[in-house]
Amino acid sequence: MTRREKNVIITKINEWLERELVAEDESVEQEAPTPTQPPEMLTLKECAETVKGLSEHTVRQLVLQGKLPYIRTGAGKNGKILVNKAALLAYVGGGAA
Repeated sequence: MTRREKNVIITKINEWLERELVAEDESVEQEAPTPTQPPEMLTLKECAETVKGLSEHTVRQLVLQGKLPYIRTGAGKNGKILVNKAALLAYVGGGAA
């Protein structure tokens, strides 16, 4: 194989690699993650209003038993309890009003 033939092969390989890299870059740009919406959080009262037949006390007990994920806003034990709406609806089996 002559030096000229080797250079032709190398040139073709480089061209192919450049095309592949450009195609890969374009596909990566198209697959960019979409921004997610923040989860909808409900107070105990809103939970009771969302699901018929569920009282604030029942929701509070589910939270304290660890059956519903929650966050507490504010300071200490007196902070407001917020429950993820999707988790609440999943727990009650979609029995929302």
